[in-house]
Order: sequence, then C-alpha cells, then structure tokens
Amino acid sequence: MTATVLDFELPADLEAREPVEAGGGRRDDVRLLVSRGAEVSHHRFTELPRLLDPGDLLVVNNSATLPAALLAEGDQEVHVSNEQADGTWLVELRGTKGGVAGDRLRVPGGTLTLLRPYTSRLWLVRADVPGDMVAYLSAHGRPIRYSYTERDWPIEVYQNAYATEPGSAEMPSAGRPLTGRVLAELAGRGILVAPVTLHTGVASAGADEPPYPEWFSVSRATAGLIGHVRDGGGRVVAVGTTVVRALESAVDERGRVRAAQGWTDLVITPSTPIRAVDGLLTGLHEPRASHLMMLTAVAGEQALRAGYAEALRERYRWHEFGDVHLLLPA
Repeated sequence: MTATVLDFELPADLEAREPVEAGGGRRDDVRLLVSRGAEVSHHRFTELPRLLDPGDLLVVNNSATLPAALLAEGDQEVHVSNEQADGTWLVELRGTKGGVAGDRLRVPGGTLTLLRPYTSRLWLVRADVPGDMVAYLSAHGRPIRYSYTERDWPIEVYQNAYATEPGSAEMPSAGRPLTGRVLAELAGRGILVAPVTLHTGVASAGADEPPYPEWFSVSRATAGLIGHVRDGGGRVVAVGTTVVRALESAVDERGRVRAAQGWTDLVITPSTPIRAVDGLLTGLHEPRASHLMMLTAVAGEQALRAGYAEALRERYRWHEFGDVHLLLPA
C-alpha cells in the first residue's frame, strides 16, 4: 500500500469470482475482518452478534436489486443506473463502441436515445419502453456482472434477505451475509436492526470517480430509533457505504438524523464530519475507489491502513461475493 492509503495492489486471485453457495456453503460462510483503530482481529461472519453490544443498532439498506443489464441491437451492453427526477435514465455503455448524442439504441420492446454525456462513462437517455423502469428491467434485464465473475447468476443471488424496495442497479452487498440465522441471533442478543432505502447506481469503474446522485429515504421510525440508541450510549453501525450516505444526508443542523427523502449528491471525504454513525460494516473496496475516502472519514486513516494491510496479508476476498470488514470505534 502507498502512503496515500487509497492505492494498493490487489492480486487477481483475491477477487471473489462466485458466491460461497456455489461451493456448498451458506452466505454467512465468509470471513469478517474487525478494525478498532489500529487493532485488527480475524473472525467468521457468524460471530458478528458476539462482536456487538446489546443496545447497538445495525442500519441496513432495504433496496432490492434490479436486473439492470440490457443488450441493445448490435451487441451493445447497457447498464441502467437509475431513473432521474425528470424521467430520463442514467446509463453506462459497456465495451468500446461508445456513442454520440442523438443515437438511438434498440433494446427489447423499445429504444434508448442518447441525450448528453453525464460523466466520461455515463449518459442521460430518453427511454421509450413499455412500463416504468422497474417493470421494464424486471421483464427484459439480467443482473449486472463484471469480468471477475465467471458466469451469470440469477437475480436471487444479488438480493439481501431484507430487500423489499426494488430500485438498485447493483446489490448493496455489505449485507449479503446477513442471513436469517445471523439476524435471529442479533435480535436474541438485544442488537437492533432498522432499515433505510438508498437505490444504488452502477459501481464507479474509473479510479477516483466520485459517486453521483442517488435516491434515498430515511423513515421517521428509523430516525427516531437512531436518536434513542445514541442518547442511550449505544452505537449506530451502518451496513454498507450506501447507508452512511443516506443517514448523513438526513442529518439536521443540530447533528441529529431526521426523516428525509429525495436525491442526495453528498460525497463523503476525510474532511466531512461524520455525525450519524459510529461504525461501518462493509465489503473490501478496490484500489483508489471513492468509497475508501468514506471509510477513512468514518474510521480514520490509521484504521484503514492497518485493516487493508491485514486483509491483503491474510488473503481476504474482494467484491460483492467476498469477505466483510467491520470498522468500530477504538
């Protein structure tokens, strides 16, 4: 790892190419790296309920994953990120074909017209297709997958146990190992669980590319529970960077989480004050990924350096089917 923390060499054989279920295991049969400041320890994910305290609160993202990859005429692959407030769609054109404004891509049952570039790899498009985005993708799409996975997997593989609100282009994968048996033990040990919603767009493929606006919702019930837990001395642990983004977008001027919903363009960096969460359960992120800036903001540079050095040394697995990292206060 370099001194910047955000850059390191990820060996290709540490990329998780298939879910643990493919080898006969369960979703929670993954490893759990725990960082408390510079102190690092190694566990199985099923130990999570014993690593938290009664009265702590896990906040999960209940957004369900859509089959958001489409094949356009001419074998152009399109990844649908999300629908914008004005009804346009934000999409990524995969491969080397690219496009120019005005191009019409023929997709099953309709067309996508390129309007203008949004970033160097994303386009705003007008979608002339039957039904809304969720219904259309459910009928014609397939789950997004990347080259490190060796085959297509059914959409169920990309759904969290508590996913109830369809809208994510890619799985909010930090909660993937939270199986029914782990959730039951959490409840039995007095550890609370509450949902927020944030519909994730396509993952950032370019180094140092910041996140873009995503739709979120924090309910009055969840906001109230967060306040109650923190007032009582409990810790709020976000399950995934999406939850951190949603909660920090709902913090009021007094530093308390309030009910809120809408589009958030919040980018969390080490200079951003973290007011809503005390810890973070997350996957292992790629070199230079913008999410690493958020991890540094939550846990500090020292914890991130120590944790990732250990993850590389002990050969943890990366990506959505990989192992998990729990960052707690020292």
